[in-house]
Amino acid sequence: MSNIVPIDYETLRLLWWMLLGILLIGFAVMDGFDLGIGALLPFVAKTDEERRIVINVVGPVWEGNQVWLILGGGAIFAAFPLLYAVSFSGLYLAMMVILIALILRPVGFKYRSKIGDTGWRSKWDMVLCFCGTVPALILGVAVGNVLLGLPFELDGTMRTFYRGNFFQLLTPFALLAGLVSLSMLIMHGAALLTWKTSGPIADRARTYGRWAALAAIVLFALAGVWIAYGIGGHVITSVIDPNGQSNPLGKTAMVETGAWLANYKTYPWMMIAPIAGFVGLVLAVVGFTIRKPALTFITSGLGVFGIIATAGVSLFPFLLPSSINPNAGLTIWDASSSHLTLWIMLLSTGFFLPIILLYTAFIYRVMRGKVTGDSMAKNPNAY
Repeated sequence: MSNIVPIDYETLRLLWWMLLGILLIGFAVMDGFDLGIGALLPFVAKTDEERRIVINVVGPVWEGNQVWLILGGGAIFAAFPLLYAVSFSGLYLAMMVILIALILRPVGFKYRSKIGDTGWRSKWDMVLCFCGTVPALILGVAVGNVLLGLPFELDGTMRTFYRGNFFQLLTPFALLAGLVSLSMLIMHGAALLTWKTSGPIADRARTYGRWAALAAIVLFALAGVWIAYGIGGHVITSVIDPNGQSNPLGKTAMVETGAWLANYKTYPWMMIAPIAGFVGLVLAVVGFTIRKPALTFITSGLGVFGIIATAGVSLFPFLLPSSINPNAGLTIWDASSSHLTLWIMLLSTGFFLPIILLYTAFIYRVMRGKVTGDSMAKNPNAY
């Protein structure tokens, strides 16, 4: 295999761990403001025209933003198939709720304007609020459960046995993680609204965004304290061969309180993640306060990056710990695809990802400027 693939297995596994993180962060930053704006819709917009303005901030771009979710799911499926099998089967009901919300979102965009009746439009506005709030909350709950470990085990043939149910996911720590996610994305959505709208909508978004950013600071800090003193992290206790074949049961692991913080001592550079999270959130509060929308949106994105990256680097090298059998926990060293598969995927990603980034940048340049009543009147495709 070394004669075919010029990069060793260990390096490819690390690269795909980083690429997976980039794709998931890309989804949170790009589609995250769509979710946040949906959650804010009934609060920042009071009249029908105002609500149309808010909807048309994200209406032209939400489909492109959702590509990041598809890329992230595809990367998990191809690069870490065991992670895909365990997480998508164990979190099946939670994923279905998210998918239902994401399916209803474009339906709400399209159907809302079909009838001019106030009651009809108000009902669809509530649907759009649901479609923003619920995925933002449940995605955070999912991350919280990953940090806690999911109740799964593997047999000798790598068959997965999930021992939990949907309601067992709703533990206090997982709900706290859900609130971190919700407040973070509401802040991010509000930041975009202050940039893309004006007048009362921008003023209300500024107020809600500032409070959401302050809430995210407090909740993120509380989650950090809880991780340090209240939940057990997983530690590998056997020798790992980073170039070995994928077999999660080939290692031993144990649970230890505060273990998710060990990486910050072993790899001090990982402190960049939580620092970026807090700095981004604080600067977003400042941006909302001094009315600098571009600064607010950029620093809000930095906060989103930092929070998600913190979860990723804290778990490293684990991808999905098991709460009932620590030895079965999945890591980047024992849950990846083959050496050749990772290499072929890396080549494909190196070709297509820059195209996606360039196309996204082009679209946002074309769609630049504020959304107003006049701009909607000139656009026959406006929602």
